[in-house]
Amino acid sequence: MKPHQSQPLSDFVEYPESEMILRSENFYQEIKRRHTIREFSDRPVDKKIIENCIKAAGTAPSGANHQPWHFSAISDPKVKSEIRVAAEKEEQAFYAGRGGDEWLNALEALGTDDQKPYLETAPWLISIFAQQKGGIHIEDQNKNYYVRESVGIATGFLINALHHSGLVTLTHTPKPMNFLNEICKRPKTDKAYILLVAGYPAEGARVPEHAMVKKSLGDISTFFR
Repeated sequence: MKPHQSQPLSDFVEYPESEMILRSENFYQEIKRRHTIREFSDRPVDKKIIENCIKAAGTAPSGANHQPWHFSAISDPKVKSEIRVAAEKEEQAFYAGRGGDEWLNALEALGTDDQKPYLETAPWLISIFAQQKGGIHIEDQNKNYYVRESVGIATGFLINALHHSGLVTLTHTPKPMNFLNEICKRPKTDKAYILLVAGYPAEGARVPEHAMVKKSLGDISTFFR
């Protein structure tokens, strides 16, 4: 490596291999209980929980460590209503044919349509933006690198953190999502990436059987030894 400013790795914790296996299994058992939910309770969720989860997302790796993400966390009923109206307008066009037959047929098993009441019911919406300009300091306006990859990883961290905290989530991606820039007052150099819905499941919430089908380890991996 080229010479650069650095400091010793001081917070790494090494575990015995037997404990590592147990921890990896425990994590798998916890994360496989994560489900995408479309039926949310209106029970409030403390802002501190959302803040902690966003801080966890902010630890994700990113291109040149520019951290090219911004999270707009929304609990204001008026703003949530604005988002629902704008999102449903795009969804109506999508389900009316803009999505194309193949895509619409793929969604049949999930039972989705152009009505998104959870955008108002759920206590929190988190609009995740990918920043084309930025840097390691908030005032920087440099080109960001590997933006979508970086924001995707951070979003995964956020979903995991919310699940670990005891909440359920839904990744919502109406196309186009430009309306989120206006509602959330973000600059044009920020691109709306995902609208994440977070809260408690409604009583009697259900999960589509289609969504419970997961590929096996053999289907999703290859090991070279």
